Amino acid sequence: MRMSRTITSIAVIATILALVLSACAPATPAQEQGAAEVVDEAATTQAAVEESATQEAATEEAAGVGAAPAVAGEPVALTCAEPIKVGLITDASGALAIYGAHILRSFMLGMEYASGAPGSAGEKFDFTQAQENTFTLGECQVQVFVRDDKSTPDTTAAVARELIDVDQVDVLVGTVSSGATATLQGIAAESKIPLIVAPAAANDITGVNFNEYTFRTSRSNYQDAMNLCEYLPTQYTTLVQIAPDYNFGWGSAAAFRDSCTLNGGEFVADDILAPADTTDFTPYMEQVLDSGAEAYIVTWAGGGCISMMQAAVDTGVTEEMALGATFVDNVALPAFFANAVGATSGILYNWALPENPINDWMVEQTRARYGLAPDLFDADGFNAALMLVEGLKASGGDAGAEALIDAWEGLSFEGPKGLVEIRAEDHVAIQDMYIARLISVTDPDANFMEPVSTTRPVPPCLLPEALKDRCGALSYGNLSGE
Repeated sequence: MRMSRTITSIAVIATILALVLSACAPATPAQEQGAAEVVDEAATTQAAVEESATQEAATEEAAGVGAAPAVAGEPVALTCAEPIKVGLITDASGALAIYGAHILRSFMLGMEYASGAPGSAGEKFDFTQAQENTFTLGECQVQVFVRDDKSTPDTTAAVARELIDVDQVDVLVGTVSSGATATLQGIAAESKIPLIVAPAAANDITGVNFNEYTFRTSRSNYQDAMNLCEYLPTQYTTLVQIAPDYNFGWGSAAAFRDSCTLNGGEFVADDILAPADTTDFTPYMEQVLDSGAEAYIVTWAGGGCISMMQAAVDTGVTEEMALGATFVDNVALPAFFANAVGATSGILYNWALPENPINDWMVEQTRARYGLAPDLFDADGFNAALMLVEGLKASGGDAGAEALIDAWEGLSFEGPKGLVEIRAEDHVAIQDMYIARLISVTDPDANFMEPVSTTRPVPPCLLPEALKDRCGALSYGNLSGE
């Protein structure tokens, strides 16, 4: 591959995370709507990512709990008749545990910042037993119960019901896998428990699966597409894309076609759809090559992308067309982008890109306590905590579903990425995203990129037809509304 042409021509969407999760590992049931994964070279293997992940885990273990500076948030004065209970569900030991760690540490730090008082953010967590962490909001206590769902929907259902029926939580937060999140939001609606989704990215969460109890601080796949497509057509005008032939691929491809076309790109061929279990991508890569496009966008999930990239090499696609990937987390990035320094692409969050005091505080605290920089989804977890506390402030400490739904619809607050606005119509979180330039893959402080521009994608309303009236004046179904 000619890395000089590797800029932002592959959009890496994941229904679980919308970004690379585990370099082309075989798909598991929890990853059925899993992460779209694209590597810069066909030879990149799962072992490289696993080794990096192990190194990060070792770093955290060695770092332990450091002496943390004082919290910077303003103290909150609330009263409540009894403690407010929050169930935080994330992946601590499953396929996506590396990303669950982002949410666990950042949610606890966000609670400290929002409450203006120290809590349990620096402690290690034992998921073999019930975990409770208490934060004080004036005269009101917030108890956070942490559960590991291993990114499997059955486990998500079991721990969610335990939290609701046994621990009697008032609010749920989670989870990493979009497939598991679909299960979680169904249980939340059935039990009339408000849910804040972080960091799952599937459009369906605030689209066809929408219910009034589900909100999100994570961005959607559509926002990923809009972010990248604001930049991509400035480099390449003719495009083609390949995606898996099921709901995940259809939705991702539609979002990129819509977003990139509206920004001046031209798709010169029909979307190439391949069965999700494809192992020989040669005929599909031949279609990509025959399109004559300058760049191709790949959306994929599961274990086929190594085979896909090998087919791209074998058919000459990598010699004729630009190939790149949306920037990923700090652990996977050195493995996937070793030869791409100087490339420009999109990313939802990197610690070095926002410039505001809240992000500065989160960076300082994460480094002090965990010995590493905040990563891809730390802002999502931090924002979930801020959203919870801002909602409680607006409701006067009332954690009932009706009070929090009323408080959260239309809520805006400042977080590590700047202003977050919770859209009342469909509960989408409107937030900043970034275009960045890769400046290093070896910096020991994970200082890997510098800002190019900040975007603020406003996706269309994707509610089902029966709820279309909720969309109001928003563009419905796609960006043009047609």
